[in-house]
Amino acid sequence: MRTLPAIRFAIALAAVAQVVVRGFGLANPNSTLTSIRGVRVGHHTLSARPTGCTVVIADRGAIGGVAQRGAAPGTRETSLLRTMHSSERVDAILLSGGSAYGLDAAAGVVRWLDEHGRARPPIVPAAVLIDLWVGGRPDVRPDADCGYRAAAAASTAPVEEGTVGAGAGATVGKLVGTGRAMKGGIGSAAVTLPNGLRVGAIVAVNALGDVIDPKSGAVVAGVRNADGSLADARSLIKSGVTFPRSRPENTTIGVVVTNARLTKADANRMAAMADAGYARAVTPIHATPDGDTIFALATGDWQGRIDLTVIGGLAADVVAEAIVRAATQATSVAGVPAARDLKK
Repeated sequence: MRTLPAIRFAIALAAVAQVVVRGFGLANPNSTLTSIRGVRVGHHTLSARPTGCTVVIADRGAIGGVAQRGAAPGTRETSLLRTMHSSERVDAILLSGGSAYGLDAAAGVVRWLDEHGRARPPIVPAAVLIDLWVGGRPDVRPDADCGYRAAAAASTAPVEEGTVGAGAGATVGKLVGTGRAMKGGIGSAAVTLPNGLRVGAIVAVNALGDVIDPKSGAVVAGVRNADGSLADARSLIKSGVTFPRSRPENTTIGVVVTNARLTKADANRMAAMADAGYARAVTPIHATPDGDTIFALATGDWQGRIDLTVIGGLAADVVAEAIVRAATQATSVAGVPAARDLKK
């Protein structure tokens, strides 16, 4: 039997260890968006064709912002997030496949939130990506039922990544057409500072260009050569090769969230800075057929001193990491190979 001093020492040691672990963000093994308190994520993937939708729910609402730098966005209620408009708080964000048809899924999220006691009407901005050519069934696309099911499935568990939800039919590397594309997907990442500030992101990657690992500069997934090897879009562009005039429309869409207390103007600046993560991890980005959009949410749980430069810098980091994870966690579908299928 332990003596009283030994017991006291063990308790003190455990307390110190807990503080150290929490200080370095190791207490919670969840390194995805749902590590932020009050945020839940749910996917629903359709079985008839690789497509689906993903919802990010802020349980107590959040201050919202948005940045749209793609030339062909498909969105809903983004104007509410602009600083010149009065609405500040949003209840959820929807990311969906299915092109413009996928915007219908937001109605299902609204219905689920309404049935579960949210403010009337619930505010659910949304963005869609174009995956209609994947799987040969363009008539199969997310609808209100998909959104409802995704909302019902939302949880605080670590975010499932890869070929699920809005990332189910996502592809990358379509600079020379869809025939040499690779599988994109959905990925998530988060960071926690010792002072308790958290920033996390989730991104559905359906890019025209290649996914690049910012740490190494290496291509993770993208346009392939005829033999299946990676061609590197950067090299193709510099070679002066003539690309097809008609290219599939694309879109990389995501949500970045912080637990800091931000104003609406701050949230929009955070979104603008987070967009830098797109440029770090996708090339080329914001092209003519791209509808790239990034939403920003601030839950306001953290009461520390706000440094928007730090928050925006972290946002860009986690967005870039989430993009890389979307490609590395994806699995091949409908004849489109994934990064994990490449020979090492």
